[in-house]
Amino acid sequence: MKDQTKIIAALLIGAAAGAAIGLLLAPDSGENLRNNINDYVNDVVNSTKEKATSKINDIKDYSNRVVNNVKERYNDAFGDAHDYGDELMDTITSKAERAKDRATDAVDEAKNRAKSTANDWNNNIQNA
Repeated sequence: MKDQTKIIAALLIGAAAGAAIGLLLAPDSGENLRNNINDYVNDVVNSTKEKATSKINDIKDYSNRVVNNVKERYNDAFGDAHDYGDELMDTITSKAERAKDRATDAVDEAKNRAKSTANDWNNNIQNA
């Protein structure tokens, strides 16, 4: 890329020098020659400005595309992480509910056995 830039710059400089020499050697009055040189330099400057503006706009467009792409990927990743967190929370909540239900059932079973054992002892004591 740097070699191409050097070649283009050399061509522009060569063209400007050639034009300037051609104008200097042309049989024309001093005022016309100065006006022609001035017009040519202005044309070169305007052309360079237009090309620079075009390149700057291309760079801006490319930068905006890159930024939008990064934003989109970040939002996708964040959304995926959020969804995974929701699924994980649902799984944990479900497992906690099942564990609570099993613990409640175990407590109820223990109470029933203790009550049954107490009733059996009470009946044994009364029958004895």
